[in-house]
Amino acid sequence: MTLSQRNQPTKPSPTNPQHPTSRHLHATARPLAAPKSKDRGPPSKEDTQTDFNALDVLANTPPPTTAVDVCLADGFALNSGLRITGAGALLVGGEAFKWRPWVRAGRKEGTLGAGAAGDDDKGVASPGGKLLNAKGQWECDRMAWGALEVVWPKPDLLILGTGPGIAPLSPATRRDLTELGVRVEVQDTRNAAAQYNMLATERGLQQVAAALVPLGWKEGS
Repeated sequence: MTLSQRNQPTKPSPTNPQHPTSRHLHATARPLAAPKSKDRGPPSKEDTQTDFNALDVLANTPPPTTAVDVCLADGFALNSGLRITGAGALLVGGEAFKWRPWVRAGRKEGTLGAGAAGDDDKGVASPGGKLLNAKGQWECDRMAWGALEVVWPKPDLLILGTGPGIAPLSPATRRDLTELGVRVEVQDTRNAAAQYNMLATERGLQQVAAALVPLGWKEGS
């Protein structure tokens, strides 16, 4: 190529007159066909492989005795073998208490036949009462937290299970728990029990408490 030819301007592309023709250079050849075998050879037996089961630091930690094994319609079965029926469960400081937050001042407990509002005439437990206020918020009397007032040290976190469904906590009940120096987290009972089991195992029974309403709870009078 002569010097005059080098100084000549590049000819524009016939498809785009504003830009000169460009050519692409492909250095890698395209594969003609997919590989027939996907075998990567025998599995490695090196000690450097990660055992993900070994990363579970709580695998050998026994669950607490107050861990909830089963959530029942009318109560709970705990890891210690204790079975709570006809009531909720208040789990504080490694102890389990029957808990009836729906009991109000002047509400008579017993069968309907005896003029009470607790069980039916056949003696079959039917937990019912009022736990929702006029705004649909979960609310109970302060006396329902009697165990939290006397226990020491107080738990840092209370996990509240509001029954088969979740309901927002009323400002009055949240204020009662705040005055006791306890943080609260609200969930439905199944998830609350599962979270209590996990956190009580991780952090200890002195740090985490649970207040659980039975799954068969029915909002009534």
